[in-house]
Amino acid sequence: MSLFDPTVARLERELKHARPLIGCRFDPFGRFLFVSAEDDTVQRFDLLTGTKTAFAGHSSWVRGLAFAASKSAAPPGAPKPVTMARAAAGLGGFAVPPPKPFTFVSADYHGKLIWWQGGADEPKPLRTVAAHDGWARAVAVSPDGLTVASCGNDHLVKLWTSADGTAIRTLVGHESHVYNVAFHPDGTRLVSCDLKGIVKDWDLKSGKCGRDIDAKVLAKYDTGFMADIGGARGMAFQADGSAFAVCGITNVSNAFAGVGNPAVVVIDWKDGKPKLFKPKDAFQGTAWGVAFHPSGAVVAAGGGQGGRVWFWKDDPVSVHAVTVPANCRDLALSPSGDRFAVAGSNGSAYVYNLSGTGATAPPPPKK
Repeated sequence: MSLFDPTVARLERELKHARPLIGCRFDPFGRFLFVSAEDDTVQRFDLLTGTKTAFAGHSSWVRGLAFAASKSAAPPGAPKPVTMARAAAGLGGFAVPPPKPFTFVSADYHGKLIWWQGGADEPKPLRTVAAHDGWARAVAVSPDGLTVASCGNDHLVKLWTSADGTAIRTLVGHESHVYNVAFHPDGTRLVSCDLKGIVKDWDLKSGKCGRDIDAKVLAKYDTGFMADIGGARGMAFQADGSAFAVCGITNVSNAFAGVGNPAVVVIDWKDGKPKLFKPKDAFQGTAWGVAFHPSGAVVAAGGGQGGRVWFWKDDPVSVHAVTVPANCRDLALSPSGDRFAVAGSNGSAYVYNLSGTGATAPPPPKK
């Protein structure tokens, strides 16, 4: 594993939108940051040019964001990070290369999935699929880019062909809302986590659940409000497939107000044993996004009592934290691991540089 020093993280840029943000993801090549907002749109920020482009087609909030593209191929003329920084600063002598085509899939609270051409100048929905009865909470794309998985409030996990949205299979077994899905890096299995903190490990060839994994520390029934709170608000695999992480809220004392503490559960893939990771600092709120850095470090973002991003190495207590200017509602790690972004409740996406090269001011977003 490579050396990793989270203390060098510096705010690189703030990307502003008029409405609070819900989700964020980098495209497979790290050129764009996609954010979803409470105005039912997805906004694409070009990190090279500063251009802001709206993806309009949903009629409810979007939380699920995923991409179908070959991760083995680099886009033609892809700039190195330092060149990206020079371009963002408006320095001359740089021709902006066209983006490589990739498919973008978004999932909304009305249960719909929409396919888009992610790099289009004037994006229009390619197809819309009525996927779930109730919220479609998350969407993921298989490592080979051929299959889309979605999950939602109808207790179901569904598989679709990424090429045309044809239904492949429905995975039945959860008894509560399904909050998140993620493909194992080898492409043969899928994990999903529901409101009660039950993680199911699915064999994609047979469509059968091979085992249930315990992440129930991220769930609670509040007897006072007679309500459940929990679920995996974020989910991610380590690149080698040896572990995966789910994040959310624990120690809940008030389900209605979401009073509790953020937590990450890291699960060993081979034996299914969970390990609870907590922030070192006292913090009230929820962890809304989690990722594995290429070094193996765990990164998570949370919101509630302000915004925070935490880092863990080998110990279940965080080794560093970054305070963010707004409650974090999602976390995205760039493909190279040199940057991370958070979606802010104030309408801003914050991009942080992890390379230690310092911050660069981008040009104002263009509409």
